[in-house]
Amino acid sequence: MKGIIKDAVILFIITVIAGVCLGAVHDITLEPIAKAQEAARTATYQEVYPDAASFAANEELTQAIAASAQDIAAQGFGNVTVDSIEEAKDASGNVIGYLLTSTSAEGYGGSIQIAVGITKEGSLTGIGFLSISETAGLGMNAQKPEFKDQFSGKAAQTFEVTKTGAMADNQINAISGATVTSSAVTGAVNAAVYFYENCVAQ
Repeated sequence: MKGIIKDAVILFIITVIAGVCLGAVHDITLEPIAKAQEAARTATYQEVYPDAASFAANEELTQAIAASAQDIAAQGFGNVTVDSIEEAKDASGNVIGYLLTSTSAEGYGGSIQIAVGITKEGSLTGIGFLSISETAGLGMNAQKPEFKDQFSGKAAQTFEVTKTGAMADNQINAISGATVTSSAVTGAVNAAVYFYENCVAQ
């Protein structure tokens, strides 16, 4: 009986020590992970809007996101949301456009979050990926210029995916074998564009 109690006490002590160590490791790695994620996000922002020297939140526009959620959901872009918006500023602090993030929950491998740059004149500067976990060699090709660069330089409008070759300025060629991914990304872009047109450019 004493042996069982002794073993239980030892096991309890080992468990406590292991728990404390795991907690310490978690706390130690939490900040570096957060910094790495922020650095990756900043790099994507700069890729999407290379002319911007900085990005800054606008409280009024941020509040408008929640107010427009139901309206965006009713547009037929799929299960999409606009997550955030920041002003893109030049080196002198002048607002030259906007950087929006939006998410589609309809990716083949899960949710896809993108960043979309839009100038004050209403042209897209490009899109970038903040989160994507699609099939390698198929949906992950959304990150390649052949797909994502189709949005760059185009005026803000509603885009549609085509599998037969883009014939109009608002048509986007689907990724071969990954129409679901193509549609999810395009839906997220459309949500960002819709918010810009109806809540920013007014």
